[in-house]
Amino acid sequence: MNKDLKLFNELAEILLKEEKQQPVAKPIDTDKLYKTLDLSLNEHPSLDEDLKKTLLEIIKSTPKTASTSFFNQLFGGRMSKATLGDLLAVMLNNSMYTYKVAGPQVGIEKTILHNICDIIGYDKYSDGTFAPGGSMSNFMAMVMARDKHNSTVRTAGVNNKMIVYTSEVSHYSINKNAALMGIGRDQVRQVKVNAEGQMLASDLELKIKEDLANNNQPFFVNATAGTTVLGAFDNVEEISPICNTYNLWLHLDGAYGGSVIFSKKYKHLVSGIEKTDSFSINAHKMLGTPLSCSIIVVQDKKYLNQSFSNDAEYLYQTDGDDFNLGKTSLQCGRRNDALKFWTLWKSVGTTGLEKIVDKQFEIADYARDYIKAHPDYTLYSFEDSISVCFNYKTIDAKTLCTKLYESAELMVGYGSFNDTDFIRLVTINSSIDKNDISNFFKSLETFVKTENLA
Repeated sequence: MNKDLKLFNELAEILLKEEKQQPVAKPIDTDKLYKTLDLSLNEHPSLDEDLKKTLLEIIKSTPKTASTSFFNQLFGGRMSKATLGDLLAVMLNNSMYTYKVAGPQVGIEKTILHNICDIIGYDKYSDGTFAPGGSMSNFMAMVMARDKHNSTVRTAGVNNKMIVYTSEVSHYSINKNAALMGIGRDQVRQVKVNAEGQMLASDLELKIKEDLANNNQPFFVNATAGTTVLGAFDNVEEISPICNTYNLWLHLDGAYGGSVIFSKKYKHLVSGIEKTDSFSINAHKMLGTPLSCSIIVVQDKKYLNQSFSNDAEYLYQTDGDDFNLGKTSLQCGRRNDALKFWTLWKSVGTTGLEKIVDKQFEIADYARDYIKAHPDYTLYSFEDSISVCFNYKTIDAKTLCTKLYESAELMVGYGSFNDTDFIRLVTINSSIDKNDISNFFKSLETFVKTENLA
C-alpha cells in the first residue's frame, strides 16, 4: 500500500502540473481511443513501469475539470479540504448502511443533514439521506410523494394515471424517473415558463384542474432552483399555495443552484423553501466537493422510512434505526459521500461556504458585464444566475464550442432556450477569478480570428 500511495502522490503532482500547462486535454477521437491508449485487460499482470506509463497517458488525455479553462458542466474546480475528506473515505472504505460498520461516519452524515434542515427552516421531524446523484434525489422525492398519495402502490403497483408536474426546462431526470417508477413519461406535464425560464404558476394550476376534470390523480410538483441551461429559480412562494390547495407534494430540485441556502445575499432566490416537502442539493456542484455528493432532505422523516425501509436481520443487528442509515436510503451498500463535504464545511465554516457561493455570482456578473460592453456579443441569460449564456458575432454556438474543444483551447458547452442556441459559460469553479474570465473571452476571440470563423 505504501508503494501505491507513493505512486498516487507522483501521479497527482503530474495532474496538477498538467492542469496548468495543458488545461484542456487534446481529445482523442472515439474511433481511435483503443488504438491510442492501452486500455486492454490481459491474462497476465502488467509490470509496474508499464502500468505507470499507461496511467500517465490516461491522465494527460482526460478532461481537466479542475482547470481554469473548464466551463463545460455544472461542476468544476477542486476544493482541497473536500478532496482530503474523499481520499480518507476511500482509505477507510466504510459502507454507510449501519452504525456497526460506519461508526462515527454516521454522525458526520447526520450532522450535515440536520444542519441543512435547520438552515432551510424544516422542523425537528425532518431528516434526509445521501443519494447517488441529483437524478436519484429527484427519484426518491417522487417515490415518497407517490407513496404518500397512495400507500397501496408499494404492494399493488400503479393502477391509475398519477400525474407529475415540472417546468418545460427542468432536468430530464423527471421524465426518466416517471418511466422508472411505472408512472410513465406520458403522465409528466410540462408546465410553461416565462421569458426568464421560471415556471408559470398560472399554467401549473390550469394543468392540475384539467387533470382533475379527466379523473387523473395529480400528486407531485417539481420546482427547480437553478435550471440546467439558464440557471433560473422557480418561484416557490407562488407555487406552494397551489400545491397546498390540491394536496400535492412539492419538491425543490436544488441540485444546481440549491447551495444559495448558504448565502445571505442570494438565499432569497429560494424564498419559501421551508414550505416544500423535500429539497435536494448537490455539494459537488456549487460547493466544489468531488463527485458525487448529492443530498435530499424531507420535511417529515416518516416518509423516508415509509418508502425505503425494509427489514433485514442479517444486516441490522445493533443500534436504533436513527443510526442505521440503510433504513432511509435508496441503496444498501453505499460509499461515504458525507466525509468530503464535512471536511470542507468544518474547515471553512458556514461563512466560508457563503463566500464560495457569493464569489460564483460575482464572477458571473463580471462575465455578463464583459458581454454587455462588447457589441460583438449577444447576451441571453439574466441576473441572479451563474449560467452566462451568449453568442459571439454570428457564429453557430454548437460549431464554435465543438471547434474550441477539438483544438484543446477551451471546454465550454452550449444550450438552447426559445429555439435559440447559445454558448453556456458556467462560473461554478470557485478557483477561477476575473482574470480567468477575461482570458476566456480573449482566447475565444483570438481563436475565432485565427480560424477565420467570422
